Amino acid sequence: QVQLVESGGGSVQPGGSLRLSCAASGYTSSRSCIGWFRQAPGKEREGVAAIDSNSNLWYVHSVKGRFTISQDNARKIVYLQMNSLKPEDTALYYCAAPVDWWRCSLNGGDYRYWGQGTQVTVSS
Repeated sequence: QVQLVESGGGSVQPGGSLRLSCAASGYTSSRSCIGWFRQAPGKEREGVAAIDSNSNLWYVHSVKGRFTISQDNARKIVYLQMNSLKPEDTALYYCAAPVDWWRCSLNGGDYRYWGQGTQVTVSS
């Protein structure tokens, strides 16, 4: 099965930047989809960004212009570059993959495989 491992989280001041990485394994073809999701205490899980093997991109409106999702297909790594971070970006960030690669979206219900998560904290 697909296995996912996140890294790159940490603490940063408002306006700062972080780059999250998601290392994927277990794919049997070049077609894929990886999404980034986040969940803060007391809030619903939120789809942040997603990318498929055709480089189609999805972003939640609140991060457009600040976050960029990209992929290194050779190394099967997906990145989430987060700039101009705000306190409301504080959350546990997960990467995930759907059972069917073409079901690439910001809907967590389409995803089956999840990483352990990496914490992002934005505060003064």
